[in-house]
Amino acid sequence: MPVREHLRPGGSGTVLDVVIPVHNEERDLGPCVRRLHAHLSRTFPYGFRITIADNASTDRTPEVAARLDDTFDEVTAVRLEQKGRGRALRQVWSMSGAPVLAYMDVDLSTDLNALLPLVAPLISGHSDLAIGSRLARSARVVRGPKREFISRTYNLILRGSLAARFSDAQCGFKAIRGDVAARLLPLVEDTGWFFDTEMLVLAERAGLRIHEVPVDWIDDPDSTVHLVRTATDDLKGVWRVGRALTTGALPLDRLARPFGDDPRDRALAGVPGGLARQLVGFCAVGALSTLCYLGLYSLARLGVGPQLANAMALLLSACANTAANRRLTFGVRGRDRAVRHQAQGLAVFAIGLALTSGSLAALDAAAGHPTHATELAVLIAANLAATVLRFLLFRAWVFPDRERRQGTGGTVPDAPATVAAVPDAQEVPGATPGFPPRATPGGPASGNTSPPHPAPHVPDPSHTTRSTR
Repeated sequence: MPVREHLRPGGSGTVLDVVIPVHNEERDLGPCVRRLHAHLSRTFPYGFRITIADNASTDRTPEVAARLDDTFDEVTAVRLEQKGRGRALRQVWSMSGAPVLAYMDVDLSTDLNALLPLVAPLISGHSDLAIGSRLARSARVVRGPKREFISRTYNLILRGSLAARFSDAQCGFKAIRGDVAARLLPLVEDTGWFFDTEMLVLAERAGLRIHEVPVDWIDDPDSTVHLVRTATDDLKGVWRVGRALTTGALPLDRLARPFGDDPRDRALAGVPGGLARQLVGFCAVGALSTLCYLGLYSLARLGVGPQLANAMALLLSACANTAANRRLTFGVRGRDRAVRHQAQGLAVFAIGLALTSGSLAALDAAAGHPTHATELAVLIAANLAATVLRFLLFRAWVFPDRERRQGTGGTVPDAPATVAAVPDAQEVPGATPGFPPRATPGGPASGNTSPPHPAPHVPDPSHTTRSTR
């Protein structure tokens, strides 16, 4: 995909598409859309559209949406026959041609003055996704203790289980660039309330930039969200995504660094890529694996001799050490070449085995019957010597720099790619006047030399009824 560019304002081009998912909201829908339309007309310097995504409402919501569609040129109503906020966002965002996509809850609990700061980093090309945060330090929030406790507990669970670094996953106030959504949405499985969290976790793990905006937020006491059922579904989603990340089942290589403008991808003469970070990660993994090794050795020593106990403990800890360094230190994801990496890791293990076994043999020859504490001290010293050699072999042979840069999803350029001139929107079929056309992966306008990626799934239009004027 091309390097992100600042979107140029256009006279009639739609730059922002704001989706409002609703289910049985006949009372709040009209005031919400009118207030949002007035705010955007007064403050937003780009063309915009408001899309009402009706999630199988059974009251008069479809009639209200149709009237709003007829009243405002910038309002469009879409009807879905199945419930699910995630399903609605996926379908509407996949069909939208706007370069910036957003959504907000119909109750407008978030102050609309945060909308322009939310989408500005996406328009400028600085960020890939943007979220409103009620838990940021400068946010101003009015809500009851029950919702406050649930929200903070949920985000603590995300930080502890999925290593999430964003502060607020559940705020109904988010935006994403259209070209990023085209890559990201096909990987998001959830169709309900967990959709937001899954999208953010995958984006963060893939190295995309998430911008957070502190918001002013007032709780809606009439909210129809079922807290217990939603919390249960969210916890199931956390378990599913965590398991997929642990096993490498998610093809995150299709997302990592998709724009080619990350300074960490640039090769600088005399500067080894990521050496400091790799050393820190290797030391952390090494410390944990050493403790694991010593524990396994002490346990095995209760039943077998020192040489066999050393070999068993070193073999088990070496396999875990290779897997941890593969993912955490050298950033290799997925299952591709995993068996080969383990085999190379075992070769490195053989060197460590020779050093430690030789040290034990020398100790036995010198001391006769050394104490257990002396054996451990000698093993620690031998492992320290083997650790330096292990890091060098891992970096130069098992996980070479070229393989880390290429990953499993195509070559990442060593230097910033030259951005080809973007033709005028009038010359590209389907482009919106006023800003560069959104390139498709592998297409002629993308400048991408990577193999083409699967296109996002676009739902069958026969299952969606769209009101027209």
